Amino acid sequence: MNNSTVNFTTPETSTNSTTQSTAIINSLDICLFSISFLFGFPTHSYVIWLIITGSGVASEFFNLNLSVCDIGTCLNTVLSLLSLFFSSLTKTTIFLQGLCITGRPLFQCLICVECYLAVVHPVTFLKYKPLRYRVICCTAAWIITFGSCLCCMFSLISSDHRAFTWFYTLQFLLFLSIQLFCLVAVLRALKQSGPGEGGRERKEENHMKKRAFYIILISTPVLYLNRAGNLSCLFSP
Repeated sequence: MNNSTVNFTTPETSTNSTTQSTAIINSLDICLFSISFLFGFPTHSYVIWLIITGSGVASEFFNLNLSVCDIGTCLNTVLSLLSLFFSSLTKTTIFLQGLCITGRPLFQCLICVECYLAVVHPVTFLKYKPLRYRVICCTAAWIITFGSCLCCMFSLISSDHRAFTWFYTLQFLLFLSIQLFCLVAVLRALKQSGPGEGGRERKEENHMKKRAFYIILISTPVLYLNRAGNLSCLFSP
């Protein structure tokens, strides 16, 4: 009798613990999604407003597109929050994951490449400085991003996690390689001329190199944090 009683109550205990752990995960997701939207959406909206109302739309065009992509990511957090209660929104949230997986790092790479060209190849940078070239690059980036959204949706809905893992890993290595290459190249260019050498023009040029170096240096760990956040969201139980 005792054995039968134990065997009968054990599944209930296991079910209760599973339900409690799921509730904790859902509560944590709600907190993270809420914080991401409440802080991210106003910040990126303000950045877009500053770029549009300012006089540097052409020079900040990549940053403008990056902020638009970030706003889409913030809106996706709201949909992810609603999908906890309405399962019909799950496909939409999975589709918009491509903005985080491909969109953000792709526009970050475009910013890093722009800094690299401005410092290491200034003649080439001036040649492709007009706005039309940035529009072409951003159009291609958005096409690639929406293609990534479709790949995310099909691979995750079909439960083909191996294909998604390869897709995710190769993208990460590609974007990381581009950013590290730009970082090292700008650092070498910065070390070739020490601060204070030459006149005023040399100091201004050195200041631009430092600015480009810090932009790329900040973008690289952001890529790591972005990837870590995506992994925790996509593969959480």
